[in-house]
Amino acid sequence: MGFQIAENKPATSTLIFTYGTLKRGFSNHGLLQDLMRTGDAVFRGTYRTIDNYPLVCGPYRVPFLLNLPGASGSNRVTGELYAVTARGLSRLDELEGTTRCHYERLPIMLEPITATDDGEEYGGDGKACAAEAYYAHRSYAVEMWKRNGKRGYGVYGEKEAKGYVKRKDRPQNLSFLDQIHVFVSSIDSN
Repeated sequence: MGFQIAENKPATSTLIFTYGTLKRGFSNHGLLQDLMRTGDAVFRGTYRTIDNYPLVCGPYRVPFLLNLPGASGSNRVTGELYAVTARGLSRLDELEGTTRCHYERLPIMLEPITATDDGEEYGGDGKACAAEAYYAHRSYAVEMWKRNGKRGYGVYGEKEAKGYVKRKDRPQNLSFLDQIHVFVSSIDSN
C-alpha cells in the first residue's frame, strides 16, 4: 500500500505533526491508517521543525517532544504531517491522554523536507507552516529533559525505538503518569 502526499486537507481539519509511534512503521500508526481509511486524516508529507526541540525517550522508550524550543542539546525534529478532522483529532487526543495530562497539543512551526535523487534532504523553501504537536505535559517536561541528560534526538527511528513496550504489555498496576514520575526520579544507568 503506497502513500501519497495529498494536495488538499480534509475540510475543517487540523494539521498534526507526528514524531514518534504514530509515524509510518511504528506501533500506533494503525490509528492513523484507520483515520485515513475513513477520510478523517490525510498524509501531507515529511516535515521538520523550524526550531530545535528536545525529542527524548521516557519509560518503555515512549517518545516525548518537549516544549522547550531552543534548549541546548536539542535538534530540529523530523516527523510526518497529517491533516486531521475534528473526529480524528478526538481519537488522537484520547490516545495521547490529553485529558489525563500525559501530553498536550500545542502549536509548532514546520517546514517540508524532500529527498533528492542522491538521498540528501533539503528544506527551507520558504513554505513554513503552522501545525500542532503532542508535547510532553508541562508538569514533567523539564524533569524528563534532565533525566535524559539534556540530550535529544533529531528523529525517532528504529534505533531510538529499540526496547519500546506497547501499552498493553506495560505493568497495569501504575498509571502512565506514575510510570513517568518513577522514570524521571530514577537514576540513569547509561
